[in-house]
Amino acid sequence: MIDKNFADRFANDWIAAWNSHDLALILGHYAESFEMSSPIIKQLADEPSGKLKGKNAVSAYWAKALALMPDLHFDLLTVLIGVDSITLYYKGARGLSAEVFFFDNNQKVIKAVAHYAS
Repeated sequence: MIDKNFADRFANDWIAAWNSHDLALILGHYAESFEMSSPIIKQLADEPSGKLKGKNAVSAYWAKALALMPDLHFDLLTVLIGVDSITLYYKGARGLSAEVFFFDNNQKVIKAVAHYAS
């Protein structure tokens, strides 16, 4: 079960990692075989499913995204807590965004699903 302390710490660390543009720091939140889905994956990674699996695949995608958006900055709006997941609602380069994170027993992300306002 996820508690408020973990959720808040994860949210602040995750936002800080992205705002630092430090890919190693960002990837430190994730398990080796985690899965990521995002509508943007279709565009930047040329992956029709919108899904990537594993740190190597996602790392290449995020490196490309960071290079294309050198001014990328996220502002955390709120943290929503589930049973084994957290949703971060934030303002980013694409406007309002929500990302759902599912965790393993080591508190590493095993699956992340990104959503963007249209």
